[in-house]
Amino acid sequence: MPGTLQSFLADAAHKAAIDLETALMRLPEDKRSWSAGGDARSAIDMVAECAILGGSTAQTIEDHAFPSDFDFARYAGEKDELSQNVEATLALLHENAARVADAIRAVPDENLEVKVQMPWGPMTLTQLMSYPQWNMAYHEGQINFIASILGCLK
Repeated sequence: MPGTLQSFLADAAHKAAIDLETALMRLPEDKRSWSAGGDARSAIDMVAECAILGGSTAQTIEDHAFPSDFDFARYAGEKDELSQNVEATLALLHENAARVADAIRAVPDENLEVKVQMPWGPMTLTQLMSYPQWNMAYHEGQINFIASILGCLK
């Protein structure tokens, strides 16, 4: 039976998805794809990232392995396409937040320190379980910064 860490992180991932959507929807519709320029990312691009990576993170937690078929160039194209549709982005965000929360809850306590080889180095399942909440909260902050630049952070 999984312990309270798994429940905490699963609930945190679910809440982070809700908070991320709230931040995105705070922006005027015509500013959700706005970028400050240069390499700055738009709010919808960040939400699309979280939507897609929730699914691959769930798979990684379930399989104890980074998806062998993960293609970073394909991911970038899928993210760009998804970010053209706010409703589809939010639907996938919540679908994959639920999926990753289920994957986190299913991790037995004895597997918390299992190491998974990632492209950037090994991570424990505990570290992977904390990633969805961390990533969404990070991007929520960025979106709220965009809102502050646009004068709509209230």
